[in-house]
Amino acid sequence: MNATVTSPTLDDALADSRTYADDRAFHALLTRLRHEDPVHWTQPEGYRPFWTITRHADIMEIEKQAERFVSAPRTALRSAEAEEQIRRRTGSVQPIRSLIQMDAPDHRHFRGLTQTWFGPKRLKELDESIGEIADSFIDKMTQLDGECDFAADIAVWFPLRVVMLILGVPEEDLGLMLKLTQQHFAASDPSVAAEGKVEAGAAASELFQYFNVLTAERRKNPRNDIVSLLADATVNDAPISDFDRNSYYFLLAVAGHDTTSSSISGLMHALAENPDQRERLTADPDLLPKAIEEGIRWTSPVRHFFRTATEDCLLRGCEIKAGDSLMLSYPSANRDEDVFDDPFAFRIDRAPNPHLAFGYGPHLCLGQHLAKMEMRALFAKLLPRIESLEISGEPRWLETNFVGGLKSLPIRYLMHR
Repeated sequence: MNATVTSPTLDDALADSRTYADDRAFHALLTRLRHEDPVHWTQPEGYRPFWTITRHADIMEIEKQAERFVSAPRTALRSAEAEEQIRRRTGSVQPIRSLIQMDAPDHRHFRGLTQTWFGPKRLKELDESIGEIADSFIDKMTQLDGECDFAADIAVWFPLRVVMLILGVPEEDLGLMLKLTQQHFAASDPSVAAEGKVEAGAAASELFQYFNVLTAERRKNPRNDIVSLLADATVNDAPISDFDRNSYYFLLAVAGHDTTSSSISGLMHALAENPDQRERLTADPDLLPKAIEEGIRWTSPVRHFFRTATEDCLLRGCEIKAGDSLMLSYPSANRDEDVFDDPFAFRIDRAPNPHLAFGYGPHLCLGQHLAKMEMRALFAKLLPRIESLEISGEPRWLETNFVGGLKSLPIRYLMHR
């Protein structure tokens, strides 16, 4: 076992949600691991131990070998206490069973249920609706008299509106969806915890109840939305279970907007901090697709996923045992000096840009094209309207070790009328 980095403080920091709210300290920690101990045996207090994997090449190799490194037993970092709370609710350490938790062959079958919904043809049909939603948020920025919290006022709500349109959730329930998202991904953040302590897995349970009602309605009155699509879906000629169906809804409703909102606020933050890049992008809109990829790399909203080894193997000389957990650090992979030239520079024309923010291999994000489409719709219309832009307060990140990004981005701006 390579044990160059052995500090228990470092191990605790990798699990501590507060680490992820200090972007510079977080990346300094990951850089140290990449250089000194890229396959690091990690034993935080109060957590089951695991290997922390920080190199781009190693994460790609693990992701490619989906039968050797499976998703189901442990997908995210949770304390032993949280795992026990979930076990009491579900009989498993997993609060849901979505595509993220599935392995072959179920993963392939369930992914196929909505594959066409997130393909080019269907997304093209949504283009006008997404553009109209983007317009409404640009109008909102115009009405806010040159100052807003871009993360809280714009970035959170825009992709939420889009995903709920696709699912078929009424607009009046957006607030509930946002609350449950934050409780699931960022219950450790003080701003979320202030609303009351939430037991692990409780957000999923509440959302399941909500979608049970909506599914029953769609069976009576189907519409052109995903809830209607999955209401009576089958796999191998058998109806999918309520638990699997609700887990699917949960994945789309919660993860489907949270990662995109983080990428949107992260890109805006980077453009505000790098005015030369913003001015260049405004002058050359054809660079927008590359700028979006760079914004996603820069932000890396999914902090990690776990995989579990199904057999003994060696990784960079470290003996991985069958049953060992491996935490794949995507933010670290996306700053790997072996892959990215000057990785801590934000470059809107970065090419190639083989970031792993959407994962890799069979679990490559189903909604990646929708996410990029939403970002294009918003920034293509917003950037030409912005005459000046600056950060007007202290940006703040969510305290969460799983999925997150900026929770506050105060900006001051002048828009062309």
